Amino acid sequence: MKKTFAGLAARAVQKSATWFISGLLLTGMASCATSTAQFGQRGYTEEGQASYYSKKLQGRKMANGQPYRHNKLTAAHRTLPFGTRVKVTNLKSNKTVKVTITDRGPFVKGRIIDLSGSAANRLNSVQAGVVPVKVKVVRAASPR
Repeated sequence: MKKTFAGLAARAVQKSATWFISGLLLTGMASCATSTAQFGQRGYTEEGQASYYSKKLQGRKMANGQPYRHNKLTAAHRTLPFGTRVKVTNLKSNKTVKVTITDRGPFVKGRIIDLSGSAANRLNSVQAGVVPVKVKVVRAASPR
């Protein structure tokens, strides 16, 4: 069987593409493994904007199935496991509060955490509405 240059080139491109895609998949899987090992663990930190829940949501069911209580020290985070304890620091006032993740959100660009009314009061963030914060995991959620 006669091998042509076009046939050899096509085979080389196909092999390269296979290796490239395999490399992408392995890189993606490795980065997922790395991020899950660090994410949600004690010491994990992130910075962004914090907002807070309206008092009108009092009694409504949160993502964890429990009713929202304005006077509890709770918060919503997009991805941290329920039950995770985090310390939230208002980067303007340097005030801190520890809260438990009980809900999902916020779903507004730039915001990383939604605080209960009580937690927002402790950070002196109610007047501003949205404040720059640092969130640090102080206790990972207990495995179920």
